Amino acid sequence: MKKLKKIPKFKSEKQEREFWQSVDSTKYVDYKTFQHVQFPNLKLTTKPITLRLPAGMIDSLKIEAHKMDIPYQALIKKMIFDGLAK
Repeated sequence: MKKLKKIPKFKSEKQEREFWQSVDSTKYVDYKTFQHVQFPNLKLTTKPITLRLPAGMIDSLKIEAHKMDIPYQALIKKMIFDGLAK
């Protein structure tokens, strides 16, 4: 078994994120010892918003969502998510 480096203490989440993005984590963590864990009741926190869209745009969204057999609100969330991921 190889000797792992000690994980440093971090002053902030930003500092920790920058550290893990710049190092090879396998020198600090033995991934072979990890165990699979599930959180079946974990739900994302959602917050309702009001968004005003032109009626024609909503109609187009509903048509596209119907073709995909999903609610149009789910299509809007998917489009926003995909746009942010770029």
